[in-house]
Amino acid sequence: MTKIEVNGALLAYDDTGSGTPVVLLHAGIADRRMWREQVGPLAARHRVIALDLRGYGDSELPPTPFAHHDDVAGLLDALDIPRAALVGCSFGGAVAIDTALAHPERVTALALLGTAASGHEWSEEANDLWDSLVGEVDPEDFAASAAGEVRFWVVGPGREPADVDPELLAFAREMDQRALAAELALSAVDVAELDPPAIGRLHELRMPVLVGAGGADVPDIRRLADRIAAEAPDATRLPDVPDAGHLLPLERPGPVNAALLDFLP
Repeated sequence: MTKIEVNGALLAYDDTGSGTPVVLLHAGIADRRMWREQVGPLAARHRVIALDLRGYGDSELPPTPFAHHDDVAGLLDALDIPRAALVGCSFGGAVAIDTALAHPERVTALALLGTAASGHEWSEEANDLWDSLVGEVDPEDFAASAAGEVRFWVVGPGREPADVDPELLAFAREMDQRALAAELALSAVDVAELDPPAIGRLHELRMPVLVGAGGADVPDIRRLADRIAAEAPDATRLPDVPDAGHLLPLERPGPVNAALLDFLP
């Protein structure tokens, strides 16, 4: 792990391999460790940079305004990388899309796995699913909140916790507890959003885009993947990966790695 100053903050990252650069952007319930199954295979062909977004993992959070998408571009500047492919999961996918819209000249390709998108509004179905699977949780109880989020996102609505690898669930809960603490700290900082947001600008994504989701992820995520693939001009929609939830790269690395190696420039 290395730290580098980007826009006034020390950001943590792992830098592995050589070749065309690829930046990995983690989910909001995780940190850069969620890419542990991708770094080695991708580094055989690429320079792979797994970043902790500001406030998450080992990255710092100065009390100054910032934007995650500007941090990604700033990281490329700090590492003297003119352009890179971005691979994002969930919130990291939203940051990747925002970066591609705010700094299109810096992004060669986008791979989006179980992605979110800025400006997207969750359906009533998703809210009802949360109520049925998780219910009310004390937001100050990080352990209980992490358990609820892992039940909703990592297990998913169509599976039971017993259906999922217990080591994966334990690792996801541990990452999510750190992420919840990060989100609490981030709530006290002015985090700039892309304006206008990405959801109405998907047609502006002129680079190649790969979109995938887990077959056990919540329906909103799979529908959002369909929308991105339909509206981005050069997009490919992967078939949903069976028996995989929201942390698709961590749970099913085989098909994810194969798709990324085939797609990335």
